Amino acid sequence: ADTVREMFKRAGIDYSMTLRFPWDRVYQTTLDSPNHGLFSTSMTDDRRPLFKWVGPIAQYESVLLSAPGSNLKLTSLEQAQGYTIGAYKSSAVSTRIEAQGLTPVNSLRDQENLQKLLSGSIDLWATSDPVWRYYARQEGVGALNTVLVFNSAPLYLALNKDTPDEVVTRLQNALDEMKTEGYGTCVKHPELC
Repeated sequence: ADTVREMFKRAGIDYSMTLRFPWDRVYQTTLDSPNHGLFSTSMTDDRRPLFKWVGPIAQYESVLLSAPGSNLKLTSLEQAQGYTIGAYKSSAVSTRIEAQGLTPVNSLRDQENLQKLLSGSIDLWATSDPVWRYYARQEGVGALNTVLVFNSAPLYLALNKDTPDEVVTRLQNALDEMKTEGYGTCVKHPELC
C-alpha cells in the first residue's frame, strides 16, 4: 500500500484508499466504477483489455505450500490432484490452478488459508510469494514448505477503463521515478505491497 500511496503523492493525484475488502468485490467495483483501482494484481491475458495498467509495482511467484515439517515436493500442478488445496477466491493463483483442472477450496481472505493449512483443513495452500510470508509473520508462523513454484509474474495497479490516460501516465511516471531512486520492492519489503 505504501508504494501506491507514494505513487499518488508524487503524481499529485488526490485519492482515498480502502484496504481489506473481499477481492472479488474490489475487482468488480474497479471494473464497473470510474475512479477506482485495485492493487496488486497480475495482468493476465483475460484481464489485459479490462483495465488500464500502471506498473509493474512488484514481482511475485505463485506457489503451493504445505505445513511446517512436511517434505512434500511436486514438479507440476497435475501432481496436486487428490490434495485439498486452499486458495484466495478470484485471485490469479486460484484462476490458474482451476484452469489446470484443480478445484480449490476458495476463501474470501487469503490469510484464512494459513490457519486452514496449520489446522489440517487443507493439504496445500495456493498463494503468492512474498504475500504468504507477510501473513505467516503476522501470525508468528515460521517457514512453510514450498511444494511447487508454478508461476512468476509482475504485479500492477489496475485502473477502471474510464481513467483518463493523463492520470495513468502521471502515475506510471511517478512509479518509474521511484524505481530509479531504488524505492523498496515487495521482495525486500513485503510490508510495502
